[in-house]
Amino acid sequence: MEGGNSPNLQLQQLPLATPAVSVQPHTDSFSYKENLIGALLAIFGHLVISIALNLQKYSHIRLAGSKDPRAYFKTKTWWCGLFLLVLGELGVFSSYAFAPLSLIVPLSAVSVIASAIIGIIFIKEKWKPKEFLRRYVLSFVGCGLAIVGTYLLITFGPNSHEKMTGENITRHLVSWPFLLYMLVEIIIFCLLLYFYKEKNANYIVVILLLVALLGSMTVVTVKAVAGMIVVSMQGNLQLDYPIFYIMLVCMIATAIFQATFLAQASQLYDSSQIASIGYILSTTVAITAGATFYLDFTGEDVLHICMFALGCLIAFLGVFLITRNRKKSVPFEPYISMDAMPGMQNMHDKGIAVQPDLKASFSYGALENNDNMPEIYTPATLPIVQEQHGSKGVSVPPYRVLEHSKKE
Repeated sequence: MEGGNSPNLQLQQLPLATPAVSVQPHTDSFSYKENLIGALLAIFGHLVISIALNLQKYSHIRLAGSKDPRAYFKTKTWWCGLFLLVLGELGVFSSYAFAPLSLIVPLSAVSVIASAIIGIIFIKEKWKPKEFLRRYVLSFVGCGLAIVGTYLLITFGPNSHEKMTGENITRHLVSWPFLLYMLVEIIIFCLLLYFYKEKNANYIVVILLLVALLGSMTVVTVKAVAGMIVVSMQGNLQLDYPIFYIMLVCMIATAIFQATFLAQASQLYDSSQIASIGYILSTTVAITAGATFYLDFTGEDVLHICMFALGCLIAFLGVFLITRNRKKSVPFEPYISMDAMPGMQNMHDKGIAVQPDLKASFSYGALENNDNMPEIYTPATLPIVQEQHGSKGVSVPPYRVLEHSKKE
């Protein structure tokens, strides 16, 4: 009986083993398809955001260089840029619902690449070919490196996919790795905030590290909110879970504080430094948060992780080279230079201009950060020029304007 039953047992086990072999390739292809959809949405969103910001910048530049009395928000160009900005943000927001967080965050390098190319072609003035190549060769190399890094990120990015349901997000939120990560992040954030507010440590790394720590929580909550919305649209309603609204409030709050610190950094440092250092710090901290909260790299082999890290490093180097050689914009001078007036002596006192070169202030004659300025740099007075014309008894005014003519 046992010998006759053994073939039947073998025949019954074969159908059970066959589906287990065929399910895994289908799951992998579906997950790679989701990765590709998320990456394309993120790339599209960052490209549109770059175009939108340059359109708004072009609107401001055109109004500043013309006699048009209209405000910037009354121009069609600015509103077109605002519409594209909202469209791009929606694309980036929806990309978090398809691909892992650690894959979407580094793709913000696309925005830097697009801004550099659009800025050179559309905004910047024309240069001679030799001067153009000498000035922008580092930017071209940086764009190439950033593109290579982006390709490696998409190819070897994490392939973990999980439905963003209320139960899953709650389970991740109370897991001990994320609680430990949050404890360390809160301690670091409080220390940095203390040194920044109380000790006046206005270093760019301190400010942008505060932005990066807030941004890591922003992207974690964005993925949760976007994923729960997509799952709800698929028929499984998730909007009745309290965790959805907790994540939504945290997303809005961290985004507002992040924008506040970015505004403070933009007042102290150049935008190119903020773009490069901020991208490196924000991407590193966000990938760490995604790997801790969503376990993005669970099940990934060492080769994929190393190639993904190499892609991040190449993208970092590319962004650094792009922003390193970016030309600093010099606005128009709102005052009349005393050096250009004929017959007027140079208003300098020991090499320091009383009326300094304009960098960030449009105030007439404003001194830059004169808290520690010595007394010898007090504003000089205009010289009194007296010359005698004709007879010696004729009185002359204490000042005059020289007129140059061919006879003189």
